[in-house]
Amino acid sequence: MFYKDSRQIYRVTELDSLPWLVHGFGTRLARVPALYGNVATLRQVHSAACVLAAGRGGGLGEGDALLENTPGSVVAVKTADCLPILLVDERHRAVAAVHAGWRGTVAGIAQRAVEAMRGQFGALPGDLHAAIGPGIGKCCYEVGPEVAAQFGQQGRAHVDLAAANRRQLMDAGVMPERIYASNLCTMCRAEEFHSFRRDQEAAGRLYSFAGILQAVH
Repeated sequence: MFYKDSRQIYRVTELDSLPWLVHGFGTRLARVPALYGNVATLRQVHSAACVLAAGRGGGLGEGDALLENTPGSVVAVKTADCLPILLVDERHRAVAAVHAGWRGTVAGIAQRAVEAMRGQFGALPGDLHAAIGPGIGKCCYEVGPEVAAQFGQQGRAHVDLAAANRRQLMDAGVMPERIYASNLCTMCRAEEFHSFRRDQEAAGRLYSFAGILQAVH
């Protein structure tokens, strides 16, 4: 279940039980970089490319998923309608932050990130938690025929990016009961979220992050 904390960051109740994990989905009022210092990010290019952070901070090149298992490190993606997805491996204490717009979704970024976590950390899909954060909802995401066709729909249509990524995660082996969706639409909720479709070039970006604490008691 998603809830908003005093820092204006949405968190997931089920993930709060992991004492080594920091995680959250920032609103427009949150100050994520100020809270966590040298957060690792990518120049997001709407791809299915996954990058290993390996304890590095700052900008780490191009890609749309960042993987990390280094204590004291935090990875993040920046969104303004695209979906942020956090993957958490409780067995190996590893995380991934994923950016999934329609192009990345069609390219299978969520499934590729699960596969990359298996390759890098030995993560088993059944051990993973996946949290799908705020993004543009089906209510507001009307697309033209060319984009709709990528999702098996005809003509102008409303696309449900969260549902498409949930299916990818399940196809990759993530258990349905370990997939948590915020059901928060960035375009509907102007007081909380940036939205590129609503605000165009004036839109800011929302930080969604996951990391491993330096010391776990």
